[in-house]
Amino acid sequence: MPETGNRIQTDNRMQLVIRVGTDSLSVSVGNPQAERNIVYEPYNAKSGISMAANLRDAFKSLELLMSGYRRVLVLVDSPVMLVPIDEFSEKILSSMYSHTFTDHKKDEILYSILPDLNVVAAFGVNKDLKMVIEDHFKEIRFIPASQSVWLHLYHRSFTGTRSKLFAHFHDKKVDVFSYANNRFKFCNTFNAKHAHDALYYILYAWRQLGYNVDNDEIHVCGDIVHKDWLLENLRKHVTRAYAINPVADFNRARATAIPNIEYDLLALHLSANI
Repeated sequence: MPETGNRIQTDNRMQLVIRVGTDSLSVSVGNPQAERNIVYEPYNAKSGISMAANLRDAFKSLELLMSGYRRVLVLVDSPVMLVPIDEFSEKILSSMYSHTFTDHKKDEILYSILPDLNVVAAFGVNKDLKMVIEDHFKEIRFIPASQSVWLHLYHRSFTGTRSKLFAHFHDKKVDVFSYANNRFKFCNTFNAKHAHDALYYILYAWRQLGYNVDNDEIHVCGDIVHKDWLLENLRKHVTRAYAINPVADFNRARATAIPNIEYDLLALHLSANI
């Protein structure tokens, strides 16, 4: 059953959202009958089979996937290669990506243009997964899972005068990034199954960027591993370290009360800047 207090009638003009994580799968759509709410339906992905096989099975059991939507936006959690727009070449993109991420040579390489950040995000999509989606939808768009977070926090970064470093936790990883002059100043993804690892990588980026421990800020969001411990230890090194509260961040939208919903989906559905 979808995670929402309101059942909705299918509107084929609406866009369904499928989020494909490393080992997770969910489907969502905006709810026109409830302002700033989302119909969210997670799928209990089976270990030992591919995400393509999981998605194929999900079409037999998830209500939203059986509701006749024709348009879909697919959020894919896979390694991202960022290329400045003025250096982007579609002809060499696949070879560049395969050389950078050697474990993804069999993926189909797609890209998403982010004009606000003057960058192109290249990412891989499993070919079997892409085929399953193409078998069920007429209009399809793929983007990196973190794209909505990058854009949402980019606009948030203008608040106040202090420099900010962001850390977005998702899929047992952490994306660490900052902005300057309408571009990424830094952006990298690290494994973050353990809080100690996340602490190390966040502080490593902080020091590399030369931020001021008393004046500048760290903001963490998403599925934060051992949040209280992490914040306590960040504050031993940086005066201004904060956890972003989705309830406040998205103006108490009803969707923020949905259990375990990913921060990138909240940003996608609720941010005014996406």
